[in-house]
Amino acid sequence: MRSWSIPIGRLFGVEVRLHLTFFFLLMFVWFAQSAANGTALAMRGLALVGLVFGSVVLHELGHALVAIRLGVKVRGIVLLPIGGITFMDDNAPHTRQTAARDIRISAAGPLINLGIGIGAAIACVGLLHMNLLARPLITPVNLTKSFVWANLFLGLFNLLPAYPMDGGRVLRSWYAQRMDYVQATRRAVTIGQTFAALFMVAGIWAPWLMMIGFFLFIGAQIEDRTAIFQSVLETVRIEEVMLTDFSTLSSADTLEDALHKAVHSLQDEFPVIRGSDLVGVISRQRILDALRGGNGYVQGVMNRGFQIAQKSETLAAIFRRIGTKGLSLVPVVDGDRLVGIVTMQNLTHSMALLAESRKLQRMEE
Repeated sequence: MRSWSIPIGRLFGVEVRLHLTFFFLLMFVWFAQSAANGTALAMRGLALVGLVFGSVVLHELGHALVAIRLGVKVRGIVLLPIGGITFMDDNAPHTRQTAARDIRISAAGPLINLGIGIGAAIACVGLLHMNLLARPLITPVNLTKSFVWANLFLGLFNLLPAYPMDGGRVLRSWYAQRMDYVQATRRAVTIGQTFAALFMVAGIWAPWLMMIGFFLFIGAQIEDRTAIFQSVLETVRIEEVMLTDFSTLSSADTLEDALHKAVHSLQDEFPVIRGSDLVGVISRQRILDALRGGNGYVQGVMNRGFQIAQKSETLAAIFRRIGTKGLSLVPVVDGDRLVGIVTMQNLTHSMALLAESRKLQRMEE
């Protein structure tokens, strides 16, 4: 989710991130409009981008709110110029019921844009007596009319059966009733990339279509990586990626001794043991903060609210634990014996390698 995107805030507790291609759109509009029509119209062009951005936010917020209402946890939203991607933690098995639920979630975004567009159109015609059919339909010269058509186009465009557009998600749900979920996603992604290629070819005659095809291709790539990531989560066990060469601290260590050990370790987080029992975890930063108030013992400042994982658990289980509890280190045990640790940093590195490995295996097949 964090690839090529920056955080811009939270809505209803959901992290919202802006994909860097939005800045590409801003530059494209600025240079195209300023070269052809001057700086004043270029500024209106940026205002038009802002209206499209607001419509995209409402679109993705519709997905998120319906998902939350249906009991699906939403992790975040990444906004693209032609839509966005709502990342969800969905642990339910994929059945006909979940497919119907996914269709409702997917349809929410386009329906919001179409509803806004139709409502704004009625207001423009009824109150402002505006001719909405006059060409061009979307132009910086008339931002009100452009807002109407931007929402109508966003709604209709996202109904295309081109993944990751919402129509493509409906298609993926249909495929998922007949085959493996990851395979269904990859088939929908392939169709989406075909649409992207067609749009880019059509861009020879209309540059905007080429840009839409580019954004569509980027979105499909993100979803493809997400599908691979999810397949790795569900099939890889913790013992395959846990750190087995790690340092521990004793609850009886002084903070100065603990800091000395931390200096000679690459770890940022440490399990704390008493004898052979695991009694807590502590971070390098926590040791430093505690030392500012004077020396003491690790047991006095360690975090006792840790969670453990069995080495046979899947990565999906550990990611859910880290995400919901806000943990940065999870000790891994075999029975009652500490055999490894999992940190967010080592998970990130391991997942990247495992995902690339799965991708290479598929290419060889």
